[in-house]
Amino acid sequence: MKVGFIGLGRMGSAIAGRLLGAGHDLVVWNRTRAKAEAFAAARVAGSIAEACAGRDVVITMLADDEALAEVVLATGGLRDSLDAAVHMTMGTHGVAAVKAIADAHAGAGQSFVAAPVLGRPEVAAEGRLGIVPAGAPDAVARCAPLFEAIGRRTFPAGERPEAATAAKLANNFLLGCAIEAMGEAFSLVRKYGVEPQLFQDILVDGLFAAPAYQVYGRLIVEEAYDPPGFTTLLALKDIDLVLDAAELARVPLPSGNVYRDRLLSAIAHGRGELDWAVIAHEQAQASGLE
Repeated sequence: MKVGFIGLGRMGSAIAGRLLGAGHDLVVWNRTRAKAEAFAAARVAGSIAEACAGRDVVITMLADDEALAEVVLATGGLRDSLDAAVHMTMGTHGVAAVKAIADAHAGAGQSFVAAPVLGRPEVAAEGRLGIVPAGAPDAVARCAPLFEAIGRRTFPAGERPEAATAAKLANNFLLGCAIEAMGEAFSLVRKYGVEPQLFQDILVDGLFAAPAYQVYGRLIVEEAYDPPGFTTLLALKDIDLVLDAAELARVPLPSGNVYRDRLLSAIAHGRGELDWAVIAHEQAQASGLE
Protein backbone atom coordinates (compact mmCIF):
# COMPACT_ATOMS: atom_id res chain seq x y z
CA MET A 1 0.00 0.00 0.00
CA LYS A 2 1.00 3.64 -0.43
CA VAL A 3 1.34 5.03 3.07
CA GLY A 4 2.12 8.46 4.43
CA PHE A 5 3.53 8.46 7.96
CA ILE A 6 3.64 11.50 10.25
CA GLY A 7 5.30 11.34 13.68
CA LEU A 8 8.57 9.45 14.15
CA GLY A 9 9.11 9.25 17.88
CA ARG A 10 10.00 5.95 19.53
CA MET A 11 6.70 4.25 18.74
CA GLY A 12 6.23 5.88 15.35
CA SER A 13 9.71 4.87 14.23
CA ALA A 14 9.12 1.26 15.25
CA ILE A 15 5.80 1.10 13.39
CA ALA A 16 7.22 2.80 10.30
CA GLY A 17 10.09 0.32 10.29
CA ARG A 18 7.64 -2.58 10.30
CA LEU A 19 5.71 -1.12 7.38
CA LEU A 20 8.90 -0.68 5.38
CA GLY A 21 9.91 -4.24 6.16
CA ALA A 22 6.55 -5.49 4.93
CA GLY A 23 7.14 -3.82 1.56
CA HIS A 24 4.74 -0.91 1.82
CA ASP A 25 5.54 2.27 -0.13
CA LEU A 26 6.28 4.76 2.65
CA VAL A 27 6.56 8.54 2.60
CA VAL A 28 7.45 10.07 5.98
CA TRP A 29 7.20 13.53 7.48
CA ASN A 30 8.26 14.74 10.89
CA ARG A 31 8.41 18.17 12.46
CA THR A 32 12.07 17.40 13.28
CA ARG A 33 13.33 16.50 9.83
CA ALA A 34 16.41 14.59 11.08
CA LYS A 35 14.15 11.86 12.46
CA ALA A 36 12.52 11.43 9.07
CA GLU A 37 15.86 11.26 7.29
CA ALA A 38 16.81 8.25 9.44
CA PHE A 39 14.47 6.17 7.26
CA ALA A 40 16.76 5.78 4.27
CA ALA A 41 14.38 3.37 2.51
CA ALA A 42 11.47 5.81 2.73
CA ARG A 43 10.94 9.03 0.85
CA VAL A 44 11.07 12.08 3.11
CA ALA A 45 8.29 14.57 2.38
CA GLY A 46 8.93 18.27 2.54
CA SER A 47 5.45 19.03 3.82
CA ILE A 48 2.30 17.41 5.15
CA ALA A 49 0.68 17.90 1.74
CA GLU A 50 3.52 15.99 0.10
CA ALA A 51 3.17 13.18 2.64
CA CYS A 52 -0.51 12.88 1.65
CA ALA A 53 -0.17 13.06 -2.12
CA GLY A 54 -1.20 9.82 -3.82
CA ARG A 55 -1.40 7.86 -0.58
CA ASP A 56 -3.96 5.18 0.35
CA VAL A 57 -3.60 5.75 4.10
CA VAL A 58 -1.89 8.51 6.08
CA ILE A 59 -0.90 7.47 9.61
CA THR A 60 -0.28 9.90 12.44
CA MET A 61 1.57 8.78 15.57
CA LEU A 62 1.80 11.95 17.64
CA ALA A 63 2.55 12.56 21.29
CA ASP A 64 -0.43 14.68 22.31
CA ASP A 65 -3.70 16.34 21.33
CA GLU A 66 -2.04 19.66 20.52
CA ALA A 67 0.28 18.06 17.95
CA LEU A 68 -2.62 16.13 16.40
CA ALA A 69 -4.76 19.26 16.07
CA GLU A 70 -1.86 21.17 14.52
CA VAL A 71 -1.11 18.46 11.96
CA VAL A 72 -4.75 18.02 11.00
CA LEU A 73 -6.33 21.45 11.30
CA ALA A 74 -3.59 23.98 10.52
CA THR A 75 -3.46 25.51 7.04
CA GLY A 76 -1.77 22.96 4.79
CA GLY A 77 -2.50 20.17 7.25
CA LEU A 78 -4.28 16.87 6.73
CA ARG A 79 -7.73 18.37 6.40
CA ASP A 80 -6.47 20.47 3.50
CA SER A 81 -4.34 17.74 1.93
CA LEU A 82 -5.87 14.31 2.46
CA ASP A 83 -7.63 13.77 -0.90
CA ALA A 84 -8.99 10.21 -1.01
CA ALA A 85 -6.70 8.71 1.64
CA VAL A 86 -7.82 7.46 5.04
CA HIS A 87 -6.34 9.31 8.00
CA MET A 88 -5.52 6.75 10.70
CA THR A 89 -4.33 8.11 14.02
CA MET A 90 -2.50 5.56 16.19
CA GLY A 91 -1.41 7.73 19.10
CA THR A 92 -3.09 8.02 22.48
CA HIS A 93 -5.37 11.05 22.51
CA GLY A 94 -8.31 12.42 24.44
CA VAL A 95 -11.87 11.48 23.54
CA ALA A 96 -12.82 15.11 22.95
CA ALA A 97 -9.82 15.68 20.70
CA VAL A 98 -10.53 12.57 18.63
CA LYS A 99 -14.21 13.50 18.32
CA ALA A 100 -13.19 16.98 17.11
CA ILE A 101 -10.82 15.50 14.51
CA ALA A 102 -13.48 13.02 13.38
CA ASP A 103 -15.96 15.87 12.96
CA ALA A 104 -13.43 17.95 11.02
CA HIS A 105 -12.74 15.11 8.60
CA ALA A 106 -16.44 14.33 8.23
CA GLY A 107 -17.11 17.98 7.41
CA ALA A 108 -14.50 17.78 4.65
CA GLY A 109 -15.89 14.48 3.31
CA GLN A 110 -12.81 12.57 4.43
CA SER A 111 -12.27 9.16 6.06
CA PHE A 112 -10.89 8.88 9.57
CA VAL A 113 -9.98 5.89 11.74
CA ALA A 114 -8.71 5.93 15.31
CA ALA A 115 -6.50 2.90 15.90
CA PRO A 116 -4.51 3.32 19.14
CA VAL A 117 -2.02 0.59 19.87
CA LEU A 118 -1.25 -1.60 22.87
CA GLY A 119 2.40 -2.32 23.56
CA ARG A 120 5.83 -0.78 24.02
CA PRO A 121 8.19 0.28 21.18
CA GLU A 122 10.09 -3.01 21.28
CA VAL A 123 6.78 -4.86 20.83
CA ALA A 124 5.99 -2.62 17.86
CA ALA A 125 9.37 -3.39 16.30
CA GLU A 126 8.54 -7.10 16.52
CA GLY A 127 5.11 -6.63 14.92
CA ARG A 128 3.23 -7.79 18.01
CA LEU A 129 1.11 -4.76 18.90
CA GLY A 130 -2.51 -4.96 19.85
CA ILE A 131 -4.53 -2.54 17.70
CA VAL A 132 -7.92 -1.06 18.63
CA PRO A 133 -9.48 0.38 15.44
CA ALA A 134 -12.76 2.27 15.17
CA GLY A 135 -14.33 4.14 12.29
CA ALA A 136 -16.47 3.57 9.23
CA PRO A 137 -16.25 -0.14 8.27
CA ASP A 138 -14.93 0.55 4.76
CA ALA A 139 -12.21 2.85 6.12
CA VAL A 140 -11.14 0.31 8.75
CA ALA A 141 -11.07 -2.41 6.08
CA ARG A 142 -8.74 -0.31 3.93
CA CYS A 143 -6.28 -0.21 6.83
CA ALA A 144 -6.35 -3.96 7.48
CA PRO A 145 -3.16 -4.82 5.51
CA LEU A 146 -1.25 -2.38 7.71
CA PHE A 147 -2.60 -4.02 10.87
CA GLU A 148 -1.19 -7.32 9.63
CA ALA A 149 2.29 -5.80 9.34
CA ILE A 150 2.45 -4.28 12.81
CA GLY A 151 0.09 -6.22 15.03
CA ARG A 152 -0.60 -9.60 16.54
CA ARG A 153 -4.33 -8.92 16.94
CA THR A 154 -6.93 -6.26 16.28
CA PHE A 155 -9.79 -5.45 18.65
CA PRO A 156 -12.50 -3.72 16.55
CA ALA A 157 -14.24 -1.05 18.64
CA GLY A 158 -17.09 -0.07 16.34
CA GLU A 159 -17.77 2.94 14.14
CA ARG A 160 -17.13 5.82 16.58
CA PRO A 161 -13.42 6.73 16.63
CA GLU A 162 -13.68 8.02 20.20
CA ALA A 163 -14.72 4.51 21.32
CA ALA A 164 -11.28 3.20 20.40
CA THR A 165 -9.77 6.10 22.31
CA ALA A 166 -11.82 5.27 25.40
CA ALA A 167 -10.69 1.64 25.23
CA LYS A 168 -7.03 2.64 25.00
CA LEU A 169 -7.34 5.12 27.86
CA ALA A 170 -9.04 2.52 30.05
CA ASN A 171 -6.24 0.06 29.24
CA ASN A 172 -3.55 2.60 30.20
CA PHE A 173 -5.44 3.53 33.36
CA LEU A 174 -5.58 -0.09 34.50
CA LEU A 175 -1.93 -0.70 33.64
CA GLY A 176 -0.80 2.45 35.43
CA CYS A 177 -2.69 1.50 38.55
CA ALA A 178 -1.20 -2.00 38.34
CA ILE A 179 2.31 -0.51 38.29
CA GLU A 180 1.43 1.67 41.28
CA ALA A 181 0.11 -1.37 43.19
CA MET A 182 3.20 -3.40 42.27
CA GLY A 183 5.42 -0.61 43.56
CA GLU A 184 3.59 -0.69 46.87
CA ALA A 185 3.77 -4.50 47.09
CA PHE A 186 7.49 -4.61 46.28
CA SER A 187 8.19 -1.98 48.94
CA LEU A 188 6.23 -3.96 51.52
CA VAL A 189 8.12 -7.23 51.00
CA ARG A 190 11.48 -5.44 50.87
CA LYS A 191 10.75 -4.03 54.33
CA TYR A 192 10.62 -7.64 55.54
CA GLY A 193 13.84 -8.67 53.83
CA VAL A 194 12.27 -10.44 50.85
CA GLU A 195 14.38 -10.28 47.70
CA PRO A 196 12.54 -8.43 44.92
CA GLN A 197 13.29 -11.18 42.38
CA LEU A 198 11.65 -13.78 44.62
CA PHE A 199 8.50 -11.70 44.82
CA GLN A 200 8.59 -11.18 41.05
CA ASP A 201 8.68 -14.97 40.63
CA ILE A 202 5.69 -15.28 42.94
CA LEU A 203 3.78 -12.77 40.83
CA VAL A 204 4.47 -14.09 37.35
CA ASP A 205 4.40 -17.81 38.13
CA GLY A 206 1.65 -17.67 40.67
CA LEU A 207 -0.82 -14.86 41.16
CA PHE A 208 -0.43 -13.02 37.83
CA ALA A 209 0.99 -15.03 34.94
CA ALA A 210 0.51 -12.05 32.64
CA PRO A 211 2.87 -9.98 30.46
CA ALA A 212 2.21 -6.73 32.33
CA TYR A 213 3.46 -8.18 35.59
CA GLN A 214 6.36 -9.93 33.87
CA VAL A 215 7.55 -6.83 32.00
CA TYR A 216 6.96 -4.18 34.63
CA GLY A 217 7.87 -6.39 37.56
CA ARG A 218 11.24 -7.01 35.89
CA LEU A 219 11.78 -3.27 35.40
CA ILE A 220 11.03 -2.70 39.09
CA VAL A 221 13.35 -5.50 40.22
CA GLU A 222 16.21 -4.32 38.01
CA GLU A 223 15.37 -0.61 38.44
CA ALA A 224 15.74 -0.44 34.65
CA TYR A 225 13.99 2.84 34.00
CA ASP A 226 16.34 4.21 31.34
CA PRO A 227 16.01 4.05 28.39
CA PRO A 228 12.24 4.35 28.67
CA GLY A 229 9.66 2.46 26.67
CA PHE A 230 7.03 4.95 27.79
CA THR A 231 7.94 8.03 29.79
CA THR A 232 6.49 9.32 33.03
CA LEU A 233 5.56 12.59 31.31
CA LEU A 234 3.56 10.70 28.70
CA ALA A 235 1.91 8.66 31.44
CA LEU A 236 0.83 11.90 33.14
CA LYS A 237 -0.62 13.11 29.85
CA ASP A 238 -2.58 9.87 29.54
CA ILE A 239 -3.97 9.83 33.09
CA ASP A 240 -5.12 13.42 32.59
CA LEU A 241 -6.96 12.25 29.46
CA VAL A 242 -8.39 9.31 31.43
CA LEU A 243 -9.67 11.57 34.20
CA ASP A 244 -11.12 14.01 31.66
CA ALA A 245 -12.98 11.16 29.96
CA ALA A 246 -14.21 9.88 33.32
CA GLU A 247 -15.46 13.33 34.30
CA LEU A 248 -17.37 13.67 31.03
CA ALA A 249 -19.03 10.31 31.63
CA ARG A 250 -19.52 10.91 35.39
CA VAL A 251 -17.40 7.87 36.32
CA PRO A 252 -15.48 8.09 39.64
CA LEU A 253 -11.90 6.74 39.44
CA PRO A 254 -10.43 7.07 42.94
CA SER A 255 -7.37 4.97 42.09
CA GLY A 256 -6.56 7.32 39.26
CA ASN A 257 -5.81 10.20 41.61
CA VAL A 258 -3.39 8.09 43.66
CA TYR A 259 -1.62 6.99 40.48
CA ARG A 260 -1.51 10.56 39.13
CA ASP A 261 0.00 11.86 42.38
CA ARG A 262 2.76 9.27 42.14
CA LEU A 263 3.53 10.38 38.58
CA LEU A 264 3.67 14.00 39.69
CA SER A 265 6.06 13.06 42.47
CA ALA A 266 8.37 11.30 40.01
CA ILE A 267 8.32 14.30 37.68
CA ALA A 268 9.02 16.68 40.57
CA HIS A 269 12.08 14.57 41.37
CA GLY A 270 13.40 14.95 37.82
CA ARG A 271 12.25 11.57 36.52
CA GLY A 272 9.81 12.73 33.86
CA GLU A 273 11.86 11.28 30.99
CA LEU A 274 12.37 7.90 32.67
CA ASP A 275 10.11 4.91 32.13
CA TRP A 276 6.80 5.28 33.93
CA ALA A 277 7.63 2.19 35.99
CA VAL A 278 9.84 4.57 37.99
CA ILE A 279 6.77 5.31 40.11
CA ALA A 280 7.75 2.12 41.95
CA HIS A 281 10.99 3.89 42.90
CA GLU A 282 8.90 6.79 44.21
CA GLN A 283 7.03 4.31 46.41
CA ALA A 284 10.32 2.80 47.62
CA GLN A 285 11.56 6.26 48.58
CA ALA A 286 8.32 6.99 50.44
CA SER A 287 8.87 3.74 52.32
CA GLY A 288 12.39 4.69 53.40
CA LEU A 289 14.02 2.11 51.15
CA GLU A 290 16.03 4.47 48.94
